[in-house]
Amino acid sequence: MHFNILTIFPEAIAPYCTASVIGRAQKKKLLEISIINIRDYSSDKHRKVDDEPFGGGPGMVMTAQPIYDCIAALKLPKKRRVILTSPQGRPFTQALAKELAREKNITIICGHYEGIDERIRPLVTDEISVGDYVLTGGELPALIITDSIARMLPGVVGKEESIISETFFDGVSFDHPHYTRPADFRGMKVPEVLLNGNHKAIAEWRQKQAEEKRKTIRPELQP
Repeated sequence: MHFNILTIFPEAIAPYCTASVIGRAQKKKLLEISIINIRDYSSDKHRKVDDEPFGGGPGMVMTAQPIYDCIAALKLPKKRRVILTSPQGRPFTQALAKELAREKNITIICGHYEGIDERIRPLVTDEISVGDYVLTGGELPALIITDSIARMLPGVVGKEESIISETFFDGVSFDHPHYTRPADFRGMKVPEVLLNGNHKAIAEWRQKQAEEKRKTIRPELQP
């Protein structure tokens, strides 16, 4: 899969894309992430990418020209998804991540300022929000979306079971508590059921504990 991330702050994107799981996946050629500086496509001699809104009002608006020329230069395939990060977009969910993981080419436009010139929208196939709150820019949402999709690609995460068993992977099931060595840490002991090797009992305990966590932490979610 190929990701294109269009941003006016490439320095905010680059470190994450070369680190940890995502960095290793790129080295293994399991995916590719291209970080594109929108300012490089501005026709303004000062590389300006924003201007005052028609009709007045606070803040600035991202101009259409640099983004149009950037998308044109990418020569995207006909079958592609172009995502605009926006607080008013479609909520990003695990189901949507699974849907996007079936694509071959995903381009993400990092929104900024008061928004984008409305004439950019014909380029966009998906407007996505990572939550009902406002951030200073679309870089963090772009990374969240990229990470969530990338880790479902074959080979990116070591064990496929570790993905399937995660909270929200399929529906609203919650994850169970996890423990590792030592069995006794400062008087806090691992539940005995996890130490006895009875896999049926362990599975039942984990299921019960996951349901208790759901009721306590997210009671509004239905199983």
